Amino acid sequence: MGENATRLAYLVTIVTFVIALRFLSDPARARRGNQIGALGMLIAIVVTLAQPGVVSYWEIAVGMVIGGGFGLVAARRVKMTAMPQMVALFNGVGGGAAALISLAEFHRLAPPSGDLQRDISTSIVLSALIGSISFAGSLVAFAKLQELIGGRPITYPGQRIVNAVLLAACVAAGIAIVAGAEQQWLLWALVAGAALFGVLFVLPIGGADMPVVISLLNAFTGLAAAATGFELENNVLIVSGMLVGASGTFLTLMMSRAMNRSIGNVLFGAFGQVSAGAAAAAAGGTGSVRSTTVDDVAVMLAYAHKVVIVPGYGMAVAQAQHDVRALADLLEARGVEVTYAIHPVAGRMPGHMNVLLAEANVPYPALKEMDDANAEFPRTDVSLVIGANDVVNPDARNNPGSPIYGMPILNVDSSSATVVLKRSMNPGFAGIENPLFVDPKTVMLFGDAKETVARLAAAVKLL
Repeated sequence: MGENATRLAYLVTIVTFVIALRFLSDPARARRGNQIGALGMLIAIVVTLAQPGVVSYWEIAVGMVIGGGFGLVAARRVKMTAMPQMVALFNGVGGGAAALISLAEFHRLAPPSGDLQRDISTSIVLSALIGSISFAGSLVAFAKLQELIGGRPITYPGQRIVNAVLLAACVAAGIAIVAGAEQQWLLWALVAGAALFGVLFVLPIGGADMPVVISLLNAFTGLAAAATGFELENNVLIVSGMLVGASGTFLTLMMSRAMNRSIGNVLFGAFGQVSAGAAAAAAGGTGSVRSTTVDDVAVMLAYAHKVVIVPGYGMAVAQAQHDVRALADLLEARGVEVTYAIHPVAGRMPGHMNVLLAEANVPYPALKEMDDANAEFPRTDVSLVIGANDVVNPDARNNPGSPIYGMPILNVDSSSATVVLKRSMNPGFAGIENPLFVDPKTVMLFGDAKETVARLAAAVKLL
């Protein structure tokens, strides 16, 4: 394939990636965006395989069959509730691939060949360093999300100092390589040190902050891919990597603001850890919990003028989204206005609730983002909170001693009445009590979300 034809085809690929990213920002066009992005990737693969430098098609075919088969099985079998951990795993694979390519390129270009130039060595070091951090950190994030290890922060004395020393050692090794120390063991040591740093970087992060770390590691993988593009002199890798890096960074900033976490706090560790004093301050409220019955809640919902449904991760775990949609349809048939209030971090990754509700064919206009939803709560008769906790905790607004103070929340306590569906009174990811549960306008309906919502729908039908 000629050089000009290759550049033109790669340009088409780059354009499809940009268009795909634009479409993905709109739920109604997200499916088409995925299709356009997949088409662009197919073009890039075909053009790359048509290059004269390919030496073994059968080895590439074996890799594509293994990787493609794994991706196909995962796409068909992984539940929507497990999508965050699958994203974390795939993200880690991208970072690991960048690190492996850096090792291969260093082996090919370093002495005795003597072809390793300063700009290429810099790219190799960056892709090895960032890719290894992303690979190892993403595996830990996957393990936390999959509950293979505890979701609570894992810390030890002097952790920040150890992390800083380890990162400094990796950076020093990278500087030495760029300066001319082109020994193989030095790059291997850099990769191993960066991978260890990735593990230590994510271990102190609690489940409540996992959306931020997923977005951040996604940005890391994009930057590693862009650096790999400079190694291989491939414009598609450079542009696509920077698109991922930029969008991931922007999303990280958005998630940090949504959770009231500074970027410095994200980068330098032990965020997500709730101190005993702060937790005690947050739990200092008084009051009693009022439980209710399905029939009573059904009456409240059926004779309301406006109902706002607030989904949380508990709804996702229970796979209750289809039952929620069925309940909403019954209420709307009775003339009740039903909308859904979506907090940016209500699930375990940005957009998680939107995807789950879209799977149940909930109309996109009914999904209200946090600012729009908060404006509607004062005129809401009933807020139905399903499996959400920290994102509706008034302490984030009212209690300076709370670990989540300053975090933007959904102001469900501004509605005339609030019904909270929970399995038990256990606290949420942040591990603190929620004074909403003892608010005089709040009633608790205990039980499995899917079963309870189905019973609510059946009770509404009888009214």
